[in-house]
Amino acid sequence: MYGFIRVAAAVPKVRVADVLSNVEEIISLAGEAEEEKAAIVVFPELGICGYSCGDLFFQESLHSAIKEGFRTLMRKTSEWQTIIVVGAPLWYENRLYNCAVVMQRGKILGVVPKSYLANHKEFYEKRWFQSGLGMKDATMRLFGEDVPFGTDLLFNKKVRVGIEICEDLWSVIPPSSYQASHSALLLCNLSASNALVGKAPYRRELVAHQSARTISGYIYTSAGVGESTSDLIYSGSALIAENGTILAENPRFQRNNALITADIDVQKLSYYRITETSYEDTPKSSFRIIPTFPFNEISAIRRKIDPLPFVPSNPQKQREVCEEIFMMQASALAKRIEFIGNTRPVVGISGGLDSTLALLVCVKAMRLLNRPNNDILAVTMPGFGTTSRTYHNAVALCRLLQVGFEEIDIKASVLQHFEDIGHDPHVHDVVYENAQARERTQILFDLANQKGGIVVGTGDLSEIALGFATYGGDHLSMYGVNASIPKTLVRYIIDYVAKEEGGEIANILEDIIATPVSPELLPEKDDRIVQKTEEIIGPYELHDFFLYHFVKYGARPVKILALAELAFAEKYDRKTLKKWLVLFLKRFFANQFKRNAMPDSVKVGSIALSPRGDWRMPSDAEVKVWLQELEEA
Repeated sequence: MYGFIRVAAAVPKVRVADVLSNVEEIISLAGEAEEEKAAIVVFPELGICGYSCGDLFFQESLHSAIKEGFRTLMRKTSEWQTIIVVGAPLWYENRLYNCAVVMQRGKILGVVPKSYLANHKEFYEKRWFQSGLGMKDATMRLFGEDVPFGTDLLFNKKVRVGIEICEDLWSVIPPSSYQASHSALLLCNLSASNALVGKAPYRRELVAHQSARTISGYIYTSAGVGESTSDLIYSGSALIAENGTILAENPRFQRNNALITADIDVQKLSYYRITETSYEDTPKSSFRIIPTFPFNEISAIRRKIDPLPFVPSNPQKQREVCEEIFMMQASALAKRIEFIGNTRPVVGISGGLDSTLALLVCVKAMRLLNRPNNDILAVTMPGFGTTSRTYHNAVALCRLLQVGFEEIDIKASVLQHFEDIGHDPHVHDVVYENAQARERTQILFDLANQKGGIVVGTGDLSEIALGFATYGGDHLSMYGVNASIPKTLVRYIIDYVAKEEGGEIANILEDIIATPVSPELLPEKDDRIVQKTEEIIGPYELHDFFLYHFVKYGARPVKILALAELAFAEKYDRKTLKKWLVLFLKRFFANQFKRNAMPDSVKVGSIALSPRGDWRMPSDAEVKVWLQELEEA
């Protein structure tokens, strides 16, 4: 569904060497996975008999029980669509291998041996097992059939699945890295991994890191507390990760069966590999692709979708991100100022979010250059829609920051312009609005020439995406510092600065954050803002959400709508979401001509719309295909 595949990791209650009991538990959990419509369920290393069997691995009685266990497992799962991956010791050419057995609908599809055997400290797997490293193009005779055997197996032609076992992940170059280089999007790890102090968080980080390095979904499960405690204890850790993010994790040390599931967006992973990595240049290894029956399909996505994808939900992480972005903005501006020479930043300040952030960046840049704040020229230019709240906030902030300050009222100049071009000033149309934006821009550029300065652009990523800027007006600058920061994130960066500064500055900044977003181009009424941007073009939280999924992962409109329904379920209905998504698409396509002429601007996040590298698109591209798909949804 929309590119999502449900996967599962299982930790059964194991009884060492009691194969029949273990098979019953495996069947029980596999049945749960089938009911959950999981495409694949992964069980622990050697889980059919227990990892800690020791020298019992050489006992023929154990292997006879294992064979009977597989017959039962094949019979009981013959109607199930879920791919089942079970760990077992299997003989091949008189050598014993630690294997992952891949099954679906009662048929064994292939067997993957462990490549790297743990043989240090508490581990001595080489006492029993042979490494499968380099085992290719082999077949194993199982239950009267020749079954593909080797480390060169991937499963499912459409969404390839790779298998590695425990220590494989801890090796210098894990087998899953080679599997991913050959297009495997789902990677499975059957593990035992005993519990030690501090090992669990490291293991968690290792799983997350490998999923990020391989741009994959990673399904990990390890032996539980039913394993022998003669010398070691096992905690039953199960993890499901997607591209560096842990989607699901079970509580460890459970004494009963445990199953976790997560929906992995393989469509997103595929797009990400193409657009944001050098994946295509990775040398490919030779693999056999083993066909499977079609995956189970889910009818609903069970996954938390972040409504604010640009804003970290963790407060500490949020602070770190805001601090880093703010420093990147200031450092970039400082470099540009330093390169030009003894120049000064000139910035229009309105009392709104974007111009406030730009001014704060200018102040930080001056600090980096060891120059006084009064080298900055902040200019406020009241017009027909300026309210006392935004005006006083702008003036007070400039005073508190001790920057150079000028006030130039634009009303008389704009009225003269209307007279010059024969426009009725009582007609509040696009001419009325854009004339004010262009007059302000002209003033800033002329002041920059006059004072030996550089006009610092204030427009943010959301406005650039929607084209909500006047062409030849606030669309222009000599250097943009906010151009890759979405509106939803601008507030948080200002809040970060407010907390850092404290005092009166913090109070002013907090009020600016609370002020409705407005260009203030239409006449105010009773000193109130009448032109609220989000009432005109829609909530920025929605547009930032649409932008993120449209640009970063190339999501289709129907998928974006479905994800938005999950993310904003308690806030917006489907009709409202669809309305604003249609507007987003129309504006995004229609305003590419503005982006194609945008000034230099610093990139601070993974999404930017600069025509010089990040987003290249013709100005006259049609939006029809995207809108039609949405209408037919």
